Amino acid sequence: MLKVLIVDDEPPARERLRSLLAEIGEAEVVGEAGGGAEALSHATALSPDVVLLDVRMPGMDGIEAARHLSTLEEPPAVIFTTAYDQYAVNAFETRAVGYLLKPIRKEKLAAALAQAGRLTRPQLQRLATAARAERRTHIAARHREGLRLIPVEEVQYFLAEQKYTTVRHLRGEDLIEDSLRALEEELAPDFVRIHRNALVAVRHLDRIERNADGQYFVRLRGCEAPLAVSRRMAGELRERFRL
Repeated sequence: MLKVLIVDDEPPARERLRSLLAEIGEAEVVGEAGGGAEALSHATALSPDVVLLDVRMPGMDGIEAARHLSTLEEPPAVIFTTAYDQYAVNAFETRAVGYLLKPIRKEKLAAALAQAGRLTRPQLQRLATAARAERRTHIAARHREGLRLIPVEEVQYFLAEQKYTTVRHLRGEDLIEDSLRALEEELAPDFVRIHRNALVAVRHLDRIERNADGQYFVRLRGCEAPLAVSRRMAGELRERFRL
């Protein structure tokens, strides 16, 4: 029996899927969620084999939720369910194993579940690793209790330290596994590199300072401690932001 998590912001759509799954009879519904963030919380707690995931939902949509699901230690197979076929390309860029158009037919759902059931955990890991990351609205930090979602607009800076990256945000700090280079490529021009190990949010940038030794620092709104700027990048920053 496959463990299935149903994710859709419309209760009738969730009930329709639950009814179809009952008719198919080879899957157990372990939970339901009405949005992307709730889906991540349920997925970490319930460890489903398959997530039936709507694409268009308020807040975090299904495409971004699928990318965060792919970061779990044991990622589930994702089958998208939607009334809109224009999202198919983006959906398959997340390496979803199925894309079902509403109204969903029982035989199509059964075929997608059968395909998902044939995938082994290592295969799902490889699919997840191959998922192409596009611009996110949230950064996902792993915790023992699950994933913590940090809105990108609340991030003040990223700091690379050994093999982890620290993300400093309005509610504190978390460790993530994203590399600084990947974050810079994804989040530019809203984030700018100030040092080989530091990437700061333009929206929180206050001013650039220089001490008596000629060392440059940036001040970020909401951060007490200044961050060091490399000499190579100081001139570019001053010219770009007129600071």
